[in-house]
Amino acid sequence: MATARSLGLLFFLLLTSDEETTEEPRNVCRRLQEGHEYDTFDLNDTAQCFTKCGQSEHSPCDVGNLQRYWLNYESYLLENSMETVDMPFVKALIQNISTDVSEDLLYSLMLSQIPRQVMQGEDEPADGVRLPKSLFGALPGNRSAVRLAITVLDIGAGNVFKGPKLLEDKGSSVLNNRMVGLSVGQMHATGLSEPVEITFSHERQPPNVILTCVFWDMAKGDWDSHGCSTVPGDGRTVCRCDHLTFFALLLRPILDLATAQTLTRISQAGSAVSMIFLAFTMVLYVAFRFSLQRFKSEDAPKIHMALSISLFLLNLTFLINVGSSSQGPPASCWVRAAIFHYFLLCVFTWMGLEAFHLYLLAIRVFNTYFGHYFLKLSLLAWGLPVLVVIGAGSSNCYGVYTIRDQENRTSLELCWFQKEPALYATVHGYFLVTFLFGAVVLALVAWKIFTLPSVTAGKGQGPTWKSVLTVLGLSSLVGMTWGLAVLTPLGLSTIYVFTLLNSLQGLFIFCWFIILYFPTQSTTASSSGTARLDQAHSVSQE
Repeated sequence: MATARSLGLLFFLLLTSDEETTEEPRNVCRRLQEGHEYDTFDLNDTAQCFTKCGQSEHSPCDVGNLQRYWLNYESYLLENSMETVDMPFVKALIQNISTDVSEDLLYSLMLSQIPRQVMQGEDEPADGVRLPKSLFGALPGNRSAVRLAITVLDIGAGNVFKGPKLLEDKGSSVLNNRMVGLSVGQMHATGLSEPVEITFSHERQPPNVILTCVFWDMAKGDWDSHGCSTVPGDGRTVCRCDHLTFFALLLRPILDLATAQTLTRISQAGSAVSMIFLAFTMVLYVAFRFSLQRFKSEDAPKIHMALSISLFLLNLTFLINVGSSSQGPPASCWVRAAIFHYFLLCVFTWMGLEAFHLYLLAIRVFNTYFGHYFLKLSLLAWGLPVLVVIGAGSSNCYGVYTIRDQENRTSLELCWFQKEPALYATVHGYFLVTFLFGAVVLALVAWKIFTLPSVTAGKGQGPTWKSVLTVLGLSSLVGMTWGLAVLTPLGLSTIYVFTLLNSLQGLFIFCWFIILYFPTQSTTASSSGTARLDQAHSVSQE
């Protein structure tokens, strides 16, 4: 019997031992209980979720409850007689503040220090919080003092306090992964007459990054900017908000990886469509040259064709450049960048010459004879870019051009300029000259078209659709769609509009070519003042 009892006890111990070894390890990141503990052990344990959550699908987290845990921590601080908290992931200052303060209160928020009050006469901190005195005087109740809590929370690189929108946009982030919490007496302070100011210092950001002051909306579980304004400065950004909660500064790249890929696909599709219609334009030109006498003598169709050829070659080199890897031999990348640069300048030059020819036809009109006119234009349009490219190449300006997001990840990489001063001088500056000239000429021509007696006569209904169509057609020749580039800093929507319209310039030129030259000569002359001017200019040269 003793032996049997011993065997039974041994069997029981083996069973209980097996149960203990198969018990799931404690996972604090899946915290489901409503009661939150804030002792040192629990705080340290829960803070590990800032880095664990989001790293792997095999590490599930209850993100919503974790966020409530830390949002309620500030209330816990106000309820308990604590003055400071100094831990690697959270630093806090809790003070009793008189509601009858005579001046604004300023606090320093240095990354490695506990928040502290900045006394009068001290330098203003790079990172800080300014609380207006009106905040304390407007609090409800007849309180002589209230408890103030200022919390700085390091939320790490995980998905806690990131929100759905931030997680979808992989290029966006919270500055330094830091939140700043402000709370006064556990009261819901909103609609403040004077805003609180939170200052975040940071390095100078790339031009494609937008800084936005936001607060954590507990109801939505996401960041929101309602009630906050963003005041950018030199090396710092000031957030002015009319309520108290947790704040942060979001960094959103305009051109993140996903956006760059989408814009590249739009450009590639638009360039392919433009190449098809530019090829149709060139075929029609050859056909008209054999069937219409005017195509052999007039310069305007020749200029249109030269622009179409240069634009076709530019789109072709763009597709090759984007579709080819930039990781090959440096010499190959150098050549592709130089060729792409050359045809881009050729397009700019021919658009400028389109404007010059339009000026002769519509503005100057008389004394416009130039010997070997088209030959001189061709030498200028094809020759000047050669000199610019040689100069840029001799300065070793070509190479791999990389666009990066805020986290230094590559958004787009192609063979282009590796020296920005050369890019500004030989591309931006070159384009600006031709664009401004074209814009001025187009404005003058539009004014003449809309004020022609044949348009304004009769019932005085103003410009007809034909006049509008004429101006739109001429704008495609002088490159007005390229001018949308100056609006791209306004936001992502203007970048999409610029990319789409600019990549379809070849389609617009084809439509203009069809409208201008495809009908019979008599119909064209009656529907387009430009065609009549072409004829007049041809006669003046003869």
